[in-house]
Amino acid sequence: MDFNFKKIASDAGGFFSRAKQLTEETFLKAERTELDSHFENLLQRADKTEDHTRRLLSSIESYLQPNPTVRMEEVFYEKLELKKDGVVRQNNLEQLSTAMTEAGETFGETTPYGTALLKVAQTESRLGQAERELCAQAATNTLLPIRRFLEGDMKTIQKERKVLNSKRLDLDACKSRLKKAKNVDTQAVAEADVRVAQAEFDKQSEITKLLLEGIQTAHNNQLKCLRDFVEAQMSFYAQAHQLMADLQRELSGTMSFRGSSAILVNNSGDPPNGRTMAAAIAAAKPSGLLPEDLGTKQAKVIMDYEAVLPSEISVIQNDILIVYRLPGMDAEYVMAEKGGKRGKLPVSYIELL
Repeated sequence: MDFNFKKIASDAGGFFSRAKQLTEETFLKAERTELDSHFENLLQRADKTEDHTRRLLSSIESYLQPNPTVRMEEVFYEKLELKKDGVVRQNNLEQLSTAMTEAGETFGETTPYGTALLKVAQTESRLGQAERELCAQAATNTLLPIRRFLEGDMKTIQKERKVLNSKRLDLDACKSRLKKAKNVDTQAVAEADVRVAQAEFDKQSEITKLLLEGIQTAHNNQLKCLRDFVEAQMSFYAQAHQLMADLQRELSGTMSFRGSSAILVNNSGDPPNGRTMAAAIAAAKPSGLLPEDLGTKQAKVIMDYEAVLPSEISVIQNDILIVYRLPGMDAEYVMAEKGGKRGKLPVSYIELL
């Protein structure tokens, strides 16, 4: 192997020269070449951009996968491009769905509790799939571009900054030698060194400055990533709200009874007994369903209800309402009026007076 001893000696000389200059600046307050204020502002913005972008990336990753152990395992497999035998890890919602499904099948579809568990399990499974889609969209449209910026553009900027600092130390070292020159020949050599070092420093300054000014483009790209992330969240939460609203309506229709099996609960939430049980059984009979030709009636609220959709009305127990049906309305709902407000309300929450 051939060695370029002159280049090695030159590099070593440059290293010791820069080390000496840095030591003198640090401990002896030697003069140093200062960058202009605009350049300093660009450097500060680059530092802030890197710091906040790394924190943003870490926070989004934590939001999408709160478990740090799982998060690190997923990064490990991603880096090594390994396949985990085609097995897809269940998220928390899908695990909940599995547990509810197994419990519902154990208790049986013919029981109110088993039926409710299976219905909730289906919704939790859909929520889990929606969450998986959110994670996939966020990873592709937000995390990946941000990580590429940090591992690409930002690393290049930091590398060129180090080169610039080395060129600055070389320039200041040459200036220091020029000041210490004691004869004409030494001064001439030192002046030539200063001119070369100044030219290299100016060239590196321009390169670094162009990279630093490009951070504004990175900000614009990350703004798009942020918008994509918000849209993915909006879609997920809208889908989650709709799924849970549908589930609540479905459960409210079967909460009072299923066939001849009643779910018996008194106002305190405790299992009923004695007279309370008899009253609950009577209240749960199918005859309690409202007729198609309801007309306009007064009704009393038997259970608090919090409106899920804008078209619904919130009521509390013992409220007195005016109820009626509109043409084509779902049999499980009535229109209710209270205090000048009007909205849909499940029939299972009221009894006619």
